[in-house]
Formats: sequence, C-alpha cells, structure tokens
Amino acid sequence: MARRRQAVTIKHVAADAGVSLQTVSRVINGEPNVRPEMKERVQGSIDRLGYVPSIAAQRMSGSRSYLILAINDRERTIADWQARQGTDWVDQMLLGGMLKCAEHGYRMIFELVDTHSDHVERELLGAIAALQPDGIILTPPHSDNAQIVTLLAEQNIPFARIGSKQIGHGIPVSMDDEGSARTATRYLIERGHQRIGFIAGSSEYELSSWRIDGWKAEMTAAGLDTTGLLAPGDFSYASGEHAAKVLLDLPAPPSAIIASNDQMALATLEVARLRGVAVPQQLSLISFDNTPLVHFTQPPLTAVDQPIAATASKAVELIIAAQKGEPAPTELTVIAAAMVERGSVARHG
Repeated sequence: MARRRQAVTIKHVAADAGVSLQTVSRVINGEPNVRPEMKERVQGSIDRLGYVPSIAAQRMSGSRSYLILAINDRERTIADWQARQGTDWVDQMLLGGMLKCAEHGYRMIFELVDTHSDHVERELLGAIAALQPDGIILTPPHSDNAQIVTLLAEQNIPFARIGSKQIGHGIPVSMDDEGSARTATRYLIERGHQRIGFIAGSSEYELSSWRIDGWKAEMTAAGLDTTGLLAPGDFSYASGEHAAKVLLDLPAPPSAIIASNDQMALATLEVARLRGVAVPQQLSLISFDNTPLVHFTQPPLTAVDQPIAATASKAVELIIAAQKGEPAPTELTVIAAAMVERGSVARHG
C-alpha cells in the first residue's frame, strides 16, 4: 500500500525558510511589517513545499480570524428547509457571501438564531466566543432587532444588516424593497391596470411595510385608489391563499395582484385556477423573490428578482473594509433589484 503523503504545515514552511512561525503568519496575512527579502524567502518556501495556508495559520498573528459569521432566523429557515418548496434565500446568500469571502481569503460560517428566544444574547455571545469572527452579517428580521443590534455594537465587531435602512449601529444594506414595489406597480399601470391588489408580507419584517409604501406611493402618483386593495399575509402559502380569496371576493376585484413573495404568489395562482380566473387574461400577477419554482408554473410568473447574492457579497466586502479600518459608508448602501418578465402579466382594457 502506498504511503499517505504527509500534509505540509506552517511548521514545515518556517523550518524550510529558517524563520519563526509568527513571521510565516505575517507573510500569509499580508501584514506590512515584514521586510521584502524575508517575505520573498517565506513565499519561496510556500511555493516550493506547496503549502496551502489554513485559517489556524492565519489566526496566529492574533489580529484576525478570517471568518465571517452569517446569522439567519432559525424558525423560518428550518420551516423552509423542511417544506422543501424551493425557497432559496439561504442558497443565494451563501453563493454571494462565500464567493466574496474566497476572493479575500476568508471563510463564511452560517448560524441559525431564534429572534424570539429569551436566550438570544447567550446564543450570540456563545457563537462569537467560539468562532471569534471578523464580522457578522444579520438578515431579516434580525437586521432591525434592537436587542441583537445593540448587543453586536457592544462587541466592537463590524457587522452588516441586510434588509435594513436605519443608519446607526452596523452597516445597513438595502435591496430597495420600496423601489422594487414601485417598479412592479408602475409596470402594471403602464399596461392599463388601475385596480392593483397587494398581498403584504409578515409584519415582523420591516421590509414588508416598505413594499406596501412603494405600492401605495406609485398608485397615488398615478391618481389611483388603494382602498380595500391591501390584503395581509405572512409569507406563507396559506396566508397567500386567504389573501387572494379576500381580494378576488371584492365587488370590484383587482385586475392585477402583486404578492410579497413567491409562496403567496403561487397560492394566488392556485386560487385563480380553482375559480376559473385565467392568468394573465383575466388576472395579472407579479411576485417578489424569483425562486426556482416560479420558472415552472403555468404561466411562468413575472417576478421581482431580489439581488440576495449581490447583497450578501456587498455585505462581506463592507465588513472586510471595516476590518481594515476603512470608514463605514455614511449613506445607505442600496443594491437594486430587477424585474424578470415572463407570462403572468397582460395588458388590461
């Protein structure tokens, strides 16, 4: 049997270069206080031995951990995973975040925290103590949870708040929920729709109210009435089903509906099918999210494509910049969404 090749470690590099472990670590970390000739000698040993730096080696300098901790809501994330219905928020967040981390020699760690838990502070402090992250990414609804935000501010760790608009602690990064709702509403108005219903998301998420604001603002700007056209939801399929029935039961039902996520849009599509309401001939429909499921409905759904990967990537970039001592943005960082046109919208009138 062939012998397994022994892994090259930082100790091998230090011995080959004739320097200390700390010197190798400083070269790996790109620290400025290393003489050019020393850096060249260490890099030569690294190249010759085929050494791949580990996080442990990078941490030896004591200044950075090279870890970014991303925190998502436990209850909703587990529910989405168990339902296996094609929600891909976590996938897109990891796609953007992990790729950007890799560009800078960082790693991303993903943790779930229950925002309703009485032990949220203990959970967060435990994760920070164990991982010693260089930065933290908060996602909704944690982004605007005052208890969590205040706790992280006290830890003196750079953190980004995805889906938040509040300038203050941490770095807010918005996906322009209000602007996206305005764009979707304008898209329908330009195609002759005047009675446009809106199915709201969970009130736990501030972004839900921003989307309502965008819809109302665009309707008002066009001189259109919104009375009775707002139906509450909570991002679940069941809530979308109930909201769609409320809107379609109106004496003058809307000719178009915007749903605040794909699950509620799918529910609306099914309610319309069961009632014999043809989409898009009798009812136009636009969704938020653009998860894989909406590509394969009949008809495929026109959707606001939330830039989750791009937003997570930007959050990582801003955290790493803050870790290097660069000043945080003084204005809100906004990542614009896009409309993906498919077959669920038709001209009205």
